[in-house]
Amino acid sequence: MERRDFLLSGVTLAATLASAKAARAQGESALSVKSVERLAGSPASYAYAVKAGPWLFLNGHEAYDFEKGLAPEVEGPAGNRLSGRPPLRREADYILRRMRTILKEFGSNLPNAVRLDQYYTSGAAVSAYHLARFAEFGAYIPPSTSIIMERCFSARANIHTSLIAVVPGPEWTVEKMTLPGEPISASGYTPAVVVDDFVFVAGNQALQDGRLAPGVGVPATSRWQGETSFRRQVHYVIEQRLVPSLQAAGSSLEQSLKAQVYIRGVEHFPDFLDVWSQYFRDIPCAITLVPAKDYSSSESMLEINLIALRNGARRRKQVIQAGIPPTAAYGPCVRAGELVFPSGLMAVGRDGVVPSVENAAALDGLSLRGHAQGAMVLSYAEAVCAALGLSMRNVVRAQYFLTDIADFAGVSAAWSDRYGKQPHPFAAVQVPGPLPLSGACLVSDFWIYAG
Repeated sequence: MERRDFLLSGVTLAATLASAKAARAQGESALSVKSVERLAGSPASYAYAVKAGPWLFLNGHEAYDFEKGLAPEVEGPAGNRLSGRPPLRREADYILRRMRTILKEFGSNLPNAVRLDQYYTSGAAVSAYHLARFAEFGAYIPPSTSIIMERCFSARANIHTSLIAVVPGPEWTVEKMTLPGEPISASGYTPAVVVDDFVFVAGNQALQDGRLAPGVGVPATSRWQGETSFRRQVHYVIEQRLVPSLQAAGSSLEQSLKAQVYIRGVEHFPDFLDVWSQYFRDIPCAITLVPAKDYSSSESMLEINLIALRNGARRRKQVIQAGIPPTAAYGPCVRAGELVFPSGLMAVGRDGVVPSVENAAALDGLSLRGHAQGAMVLSYAEAVCAALGLSMRNVVRAQYFLTDIADFAGVSAAWSDRYGKQPHPFAAVQVPGPLPLSGACLVSDFWIYAG
């Protein structure tokens, strides 16, 4: 009897393993990657674009040549960089034209974009990019998030852009949504779009006409006035921006899948989570919290974007249990059909400690900090993939927010250690430090395809 039970369990195990292998093979067969084996001549293999089923992910684009490094058409003539078009405009033109070319190679184009994530070094870079964006995109600009950060991946870059688009088809047309009674913003982006079951909501701040909305700010002369301005901004963005955008798109807060939140000052993280939980305590929603340097308004203290399902969607929301320590993320991992959204992951073990902090500080020339923390967050992403019967080849974007961009060398080495020459679909920028966890140098955001 015991022997038969053992055999049955072996058969069950074999069937489970076979099913996982089949799912992995099916998911990987739907992927197509554009990459360079040696980014700018380095050992890093970089996936600058990934097609996953009908989805297109363009990752971490800046104005340099992926194979050669600095691009002459961006840099301008030697010794006379200010000749011709303004340098910031040259950067923006270079990025957007290359994105259009890549999308066309996949059978798509800029009108099929559903989301833009943009990071800049200054307001002047934003203005130049917006001019180029209007020129390339025309009347339709997809839901957009624009944040000023400490620096881009390249020390010469001032604009860093990632994009999500779809290959057009009968069920894959982009429906643009507007908010009743509100004009399109001066920067021209659409507040929300619907494509198939998914709703993409632009980054939102607590603003009206470029200023803090009435009742959100606290007078500088006030010693206290109920909730702080920061907490009021969180309430306002959720109630007056996210909820109306979702409703206009035929969705609701309960359908939320993933939010990225950019916060001025990590000291505000606890207050944000406290307010957020008032709305999302019973709503599973992946969430990534990122420190930010500045926004379109100096009064703003946060910006939130959101992905959700529309009401009546065929796909269903599912929480994935991957055994990741609770302290390593501020929220759950959520799946909706073929897309998997882990919350932002930080390198902290079950003991609550960031790995190799003392060695990393003493031997900083080895980039041990980036390597140790990169290896840990990659192991957590592996756990998510394993829970779904997938491999890390199904990661379509690995987004890293680092307090020192030099630590990316260690993260890249950790990727190569684990996956060899498998192209790394990374996007990396430098954010203000420190992070809430002592010794931590990065927050990572992994996007996974499970089709």
